[in-house]
Amino acid sequence: MKKLCLMVLALILLNSCTKNFEEINTNPNQISDKMLEQDFNLVGSSFSGMLFNLMGHQIEEDLCYDNWMGYMGTPTPFVANVNNTTYYLRWIDAYWNRIYGSVMSPSKQVIELSVEKKLPLFGDWAKLVRILAISKLTAIYGPVIYSNYGTAGLGSIKYDKESDLYNNMFTQLDQIETNFKANTSYIGFTKFDPSYKGNIASWLKLLNSVRLRLAMRLVKVSPALAKTQGEKALADPAGLITTNAENFLISLNGEVMPVSMISFDWNDTRMGATMESFLVGLKDGRITKYFAEVSDATLAADHPTYKYKGIRGGAYINAKDDRVPYSTVSTDFKSAQNRRGFTASETAFLKAEAALRGWANAGDAKTNYENGVRLSFADWGAAGVDAYLADATSKPINYVDPKDSRNNFTALSTITVAWNAADGNELKLEKIITQKYLATFTNTLEAWVDFRRTGYPKIPHVAKNDSSPDWGVIASDQWIKRLVFVPAERTGNAAAVGEAATFLSSGKDDIASRLWWDTTTASNF
Repeated sequence: MKKLCLMVLALILLNSCTKNFEEINTNPNQISDKMLEQDFNLVGSSFSGMLFNLMGHQIEEDLCYDNWMGYMGTPTPFVANVNNTTYYLRWIDAYWNRIYGSVMSPSKQVIELSVEKKLPLFGDWAKLVRILAISKLTAIYGPVIYSNYGTAGLGSIKYDKESDLYNNMFTQLDQIETNFKANTSYIGFTKFDPSYKGNIASWLKLLNSVRLRLAMRLVKVSPALAKTQGEKALADPAGLITTNAENFLISLNGEVMPVSMISFDWNDTRMGATMESFLVGLKDGRITKYFAEVSDATLAADHPTYKYKGIRGGAYINAKDDRVPYSTVSTDFKSAQNRRGFTASETAFLKAEAALRGWANAGDAKTNYENGVRLSFADWGAAGVDAYLADATSKPINYVDPKDSRNNFTALSTITVAWNAADGNELKLEKIITQKYLATFTNTLEAWVDFRRTGYPKIPHVAKNDSSPDWGVIASDQWIKRLVFVPAERTGNAAAVGEAATFLSSGKDDIASRLWWDTTTASNF
């Protein structure tokens, strides 16, 4: 009996010792797989949301530059038809709030955690996503809060001059590039990267492509810097986004494509009249991939072969129902899973412009131009690219609004698609930028940038100009230049906003003030 009791006691003691054996014998200074996974989740879980929020929705995009650039038009007379589309601002801060709340704030946490958890590449990745975000935000407002972000409450943070901001972004791209190149086999991003599945080489291609995009913005205001940075991107052995398989796609994270929701669920957006003018006039096969035909053929009586009808930006509108029957976007957008953030066709058109400007390693302008068109047709699954590129006769058509002739316009552009070596550089650039415009459908901010810096494509003015001293007056021969600084900043950070206004060319915080790179020089060469 005594022996049995001793045996039971021994088993109890053994169980007590072995129960905590793993915990007691774990080296506190050694990182376990479980700990590592937790740390990776901590720094990586924000990326899908940050990437998603690089793009906007209805009041950030559709009712702003989608309309201003003629990609889309609204049938809805919002606020008695006096709103952003007619140059009287109603929606100012949505994208600003999106970027600072859903990109800058979580990226700050990631950068801090990457230092704490000794995962520096996640910090570099977050900085690259920040550049993607801020490069968009500055294209809308001009001066923005960047280098001083996170140093104090938003009520006391100074804005960056655009010249300083671009230099800062280029410097940061250098640093990120160096670190990525030293770790091309790193797989830590894989679980958190809906765009490139953690492939560092792909992010390097995007980095170089973004550098080229930003460089091209500066060709008129700082040509030496533009050429230096552009040629750096063109020469980098890591390469650029040059095939559609390499396109930077931004996951919708299971959400509905915004332009689909606005078009089909809300009936608040339709084809833009400018797109009708270009796509129908140039007999562009992408029209079937972008938009749907109208069911009422009389709406397109002026071009019955192409049964599409758009709405002019800033149109005279009495009742929404008048233009709901106009062309929606293609039903293909209902099943879209991604948005296009940077495509190979954009790279090709950037290279075409770089070639016109004589930048090293840009290649041949004609080859790049035609490659950009081919890449775009292939990306959208459109047919007929060979005949399209050979067309030297078709031109943009005049626009007719069957509901109100006040919205009619005569096409300002008379270009054809076919490349002509005998054309001057201005005409060649117009063709490049016009095709770039047609290719970047659904990523329209870059088209607005190109229009302000080059004057291309040649688009009509808004039909109804409601601009006023409240937000700035746009002359009848001009177009909107920017959004004003957001109301919360105007009241809560007034001194910094006042200083930021002096950074603008006019010294005024209004919609008529040009951004730094939007010069008054008419010639592009």
